[in-house]
Amino acid sequence: MAKVMAVLSSGYADEENNYVTGWWAEELFAPVLALQEEGHTVGLASPKGGKPVVDPLSLSEDYDPEGKYKKLYESGIADKTTPIVDVKASDYDAIFIVGGHGAMFDLAHNEDLHAIINIVYGLGGIVAAVCHGPAPLVYTKLPNGRGILEGLNVTGYPNSMEPKEVRGLLPFSLEDELRKIANYKAETNEKEYVVWGSDQILTGRDPQSSPQFGKELAKKLTSIEKKEEEKFFD
Repeated sequence: MAKVMAVLSSGYADEENNYVTGWWAEELFAPVLALQEEGHTVGLASPKGGKPVVDPLSLSEDYDPEGKYKKLYESGIADKTTPIVDVKASDYDAIFIVGGHGAMFDLAHNEDLHAIINIVYGLGGIVAAVCHGPAPLVYTKLPNGRGILEGLNVTGYPNSMEPKEVRGLLPFSLEDELRKIANYKAETNEKEYVVWGSDQILTGRDPQSSPQFGKELAKKLTSIEKKEEEKFFD
């Protein structure tokens, strides 16, 4: 079974504009469920450690009508995270970055996270991100100075889907930044959209794509494990 590290925003608050955000519930729980179904284990990390702030909208009836993700959140399974600085990256086969607007604020330029991404990637592991989760990948440079997403097919939350009330509050446009370095696609005509930029890079467009994103990541990790087992027994 593979070990996966899920990285969440610790949360962000703009009191002047009465704006609170953090990680998005479905974008953590849907992939975790898919990974666990394949027998993989998932650890949690955030910049500050402890209990990270969930975006309250992601637990509302509008975005979680059946209350599935709210129930998982209230169970406390996301209450304890390891500070990013304390994560031993070499222990993990993959890292996936959970979306939510919080990722734009405290994950995008987090150098400790960039270092972890580089270690996982350098050891041949998978680097994955969903929705606003690609924000830190925009600024992650490989040891050779090349951007980790440079020239790859990628997706992420598109400008056309951003709520008007938050556009002026975000530090940058994820789509605009991705377009500068990669082959960005939104495929908004598709209900779900995920794309492998390479054998090691997976991105998903939005919350609705989270289940498929999780399945793709889980299946890839299972496939890698099977190949390694076959080599061992040859």
